[in-house]
Amino acid sequence: MLFNKPTCRTLKNLIFPSEQTIFSFLRHPHNPPHTYTQKFNYVDVYMKWKKDSYYDSIEQIHKSIMLKPIISLKNCISQDPGGCIPISDVSKRGIQLEVPMKVARFLRLYPSIFEEFTGPQYNLPWFRLTPEADEIDREEKRVYEDCREDLRDRLKKFILMSKEKVLPLKIIRGMQWYLGLPDDFLQHPDKNLDESFRIVEMEDGLKGLAVESGEKVLSTVQRNAMKKGVYVGGPMEAIEFPLFPSKGLRLRRKIVDWLKEFQKLPYVSPYEEFSHLDPDSDISEKRVVGLLHELLSLFVEHSAERKKLLCLKKHMGLPQKVHKAFERHPSMFYLSLRNKTCTAILKEAYCDESAIQRHPLLSVRNKYINLMRESATIFKTRRVNSRFADRWDSGSENEDGKEVSDVLSR
Repeated sequence: MLFNKPTCRTLKNLIFPSEQTIFSFLRHPHNPPHTYTQKFNYVDVYMKWKKDSYYDSIEQIHKSIMLKPIISLKNCISQDPGGCIPISDVSKRGIQLEVPMKVARFLRLYPSIFEEFTGPQYNLPWFRLTPEADEIDREEKRVYEDCREDLRDRLKKFILMSKEKVLPLKIIRGMQWYLGLPDDFLQHPDKNLDESFRIVEMEDGLKGLAVESGEKVLSTVQRNAMKKGVYVGGPMEAIEFPLFPSKGLRLRRKIVDWLKEFQKLPYVSPYEEFSHLDPDSDISEKRVVGLLHELLSLFVEHSAERKKLLCLKKHMGLPQKVHKAFERHPSMFYLSLRNKTCTAILKEAYCDESAIQRHPLLSVRNKYINLMRESATIFKTRRVNSRFADRWDSGSENEDGKEVSDVLSR
């Protein structure tokens, strides 16, 4: 009765404060996932971009944009029974093959990969692969053959991240380069796909590829957390993302506090059901960040042009402004502005090599990039020889031969 009076209720709260904290969970169950929100929410806070020369200098990422049309043209040549094609076979397919200029001019930019010769009729230019490029092409085909199961598993995970566990074939074809799948991978389903895949009809008359999987799929973040002993596989466990801040990166105090709370939130795997999540909650953003992390971890260079990922928004439940997730988490992702485009890079893949599984095709692409570099050397040598020849000709007209001796002495 003493505590029923208004003045005494205040005294009661002072004497027994633990009643509100220790036993309150008996009256109020744990909040479901969709109620997780943080008081530090900085959705509209501007994050200043910080240049990092380390990520801007990774050749396998930034040469990949130009390597893609090179590989497409290489495939056109290698698939021909004679191993060579006239320029007329590909000259009108520049847009389809994503060649940024006239096809003939593009082929001539890489003499270490494409060898030009005069054809048997009408003196048309023909092209074949150089011996070095042909050798790498054979190695590439062996990798596709030996690592078919790995490539199939990456495709399966890619589809399982979608809401309905199905993706349109046209979207999969658009992402084949990043996943490391050969151009004709989907043309031979009997050889490349197992019984867990099936072709289905989707809305708007589109054909899609669906996956059925009864097994629980763990993300890269979950597997690494298990190895470290900080995750046991239970529902709604908190997993902190590995962070790799760039040198000189400074964040506002408000953002730092928000990120600390963000790291403590439960981790929602990109392979789990997420329809119960409030799309405006911080836990939903953590799910989006986790999905982007997993997506880039599947790719060959662990990077992708940001605009190429926008086609996944509808099918993977990504927000309209998904591009801001890269900007708000600069210690996980780096946005490179090289090549007049914006490339999203997963930092962990280049700061902790043991954390992300290496793609089997990466070493092959690096060999092609080395050949691209040799083309630049060939052109440089040609220019030097051309200048030498010009000076030799002009020097031969000089009676004392002074100019020739000057060139030879350099």
